[in-house]
Amino acid sequence: MKRIVNYSALADSIGKWIRETVLEASMTGVVVGLSGGLDSAVSAALCAAAIGKENVLGLIMPCESMQSDTDDGIRIAGHLGIRFRTVDLYPVLMSFTTGLDDKSVLNLANIKSRLRMAMLYAHSSGRLVLGTSNYSEILVGYWTKWGDGAADHLPIGRLFKDEGRVIAAVLGLPRWVIDRVPSAGLWPGQSDEDEMGVSYKDIRAYLEEGDISASAAARIQKMIRSTEHKRNPIVYFNARKWMEDNA
Repeated sequence: MKRIVNYSALADSIGKWIRETVLEASMTGVVVGLSGGLDSAVSAALCAAAIGKENVLGLIMPCESMQSDTDDGIRIAGHLGIRFRTVDLYPVLMSFTTGLDDKSVLNLANIKSRLRMAMLYAHSSGRLVLGTSNYSEILVGYWTKWGDGAADHLPIGRLFKDEGRVIAAVLGLPRWVIDRVPSAGLWPGQSDEDEMGVSYKDIRAYLEEGDISASAAARIQKMIRSTEHKRNPIVYFNARKWMEDNA
């Protein structure tokens, strides 16, 4: 039997958790990267409602990005009434990749994500860095280690992608962002689902033991296995134990 979720009450509970998290950290607000997409919009909206829009700073960080992503980030900031800054990271990217051997699309995408996270932490004085990854992406590893995977708190980190859309509607976000095709903006026309090779619907069905094709299940299994290191704590050699055992 499919459970019925009161998403309005869920949004309120997330908001309460955000307030408590910011308070416990002795911070005054949050800083969030605004990509123009659904997840960052929902995360920023939850924080604006929970701690006040004046305590949310949005950073829009074009880095060889499409202009539409920058425009949409500005539109979201305007809709929420939060402060924002636009920081062009392209010159940093050019300096960072001079002489780099691996200039593949994937490596450059990871570098851009890490540059953005470094900029968020550069603006984090008195603020927590707000992560925007959703449950679907976290579980299959569709994120950059020490990039968008690095954050101080993740309000939607246990919400599937489709649940984020429901929360967006509850929060009154505009239809254009709710219906926006999920994309990391790696190149014109790029979409998350094309990049992953499976749909967000497939991911949720797999994790909830629903109806899914054998090929999609195999693809998801492979993604989970190959990205397990992203979800695990940093590994270290236990020198203290070795010394005790070899005393």
